[in-house]
Parts: sequence; C-alpha cells; structure tokens
Amino acid sequence: MARTVPEWIGKTDDQKVPDRVRQRVFDAHNGICHLTGRKIQPCDVWELEHIHALILGGQHRESNLAPALKEAHKKKTAVEMGVKAKIARVRKKHLGIKPASAGGFQQRFRRKMNGDVVDTRTGVVINNYQRDEAIDP
Repeated sequence: MARTVPEWIGKTDDQKVPDRVRQRVFDAHNGICHLTGRKIQPCDVWELEHIHALILGGQHRESNLAPALKEAHKKKTAVEMGVKAKIARVRKKHLGIKPASAGGFQQRFRRKMNGDVVDTRTGVVINNYQRDEAIDP
C-alpha cells in the first residue's frame, strides 16, 4: 500500500509552490508539457502553470497545477490577460462606468493658445501668461 500525501493548497494566490510539490506535479504529468504535449528535457526551462487561471477564478492548489514550457506558458498567460481585460471592459460598460479618456490620465489644467491656464473642471482662468517683450535700449 502506497503512502498518500494530502493535496497542497496555497494560503494565498502568490505563495511560492514548494519544491516537493513542484516535483510531485512534474511526476504526475510524466514530465510532459501541459500546453504543447512535448516531453520536457533536462535542458528545457519550464514553469508550473495553473490549468484554470487564477485571474479567471482558478485556485492555487496542487490539482490545478501542471508543468509547462516557459515560452508556451508566456503565450497562454498573455491570452488570459486579454480575456480578463475584455471581461473588465464589458463589466464596466454594463455598470455605466466610463473608460478613462485616451492620453493616459485626465489633465486638470489646460493651456489655451492665447496663454491662459484654465481649470478644466470649473472653466475658471487660473493665470494669464503675458509674454513680456524684451525692449532693446
């Protein structure tokens, strides 16, 4: 009769997976990359991959982990981030939350062509910059 070990469950989503669990996951999958189906060789760089992504509701536990080659894992993570961003955009639209304007951040003050500085929230002219013309003696 083989000894059984309880499943490892992370206390937080960013907790490091212990080496013993990493080895158990690798052995459970026979050293085959979960994403490409290729046998992981000793010279290959591999990572543990969440089968059901954490950002999409997966759990940080041993049964949700699988070995994956680093490049394939990076591509899958990029796709998952795109999905998560789309979900967030649709939810904000549904809730009536307007997206931030293009340009990165909203500017409080704006300078007009004539040099006036205007508070964009109130429309009040804050300062009027008049250029002093240098007069030659």
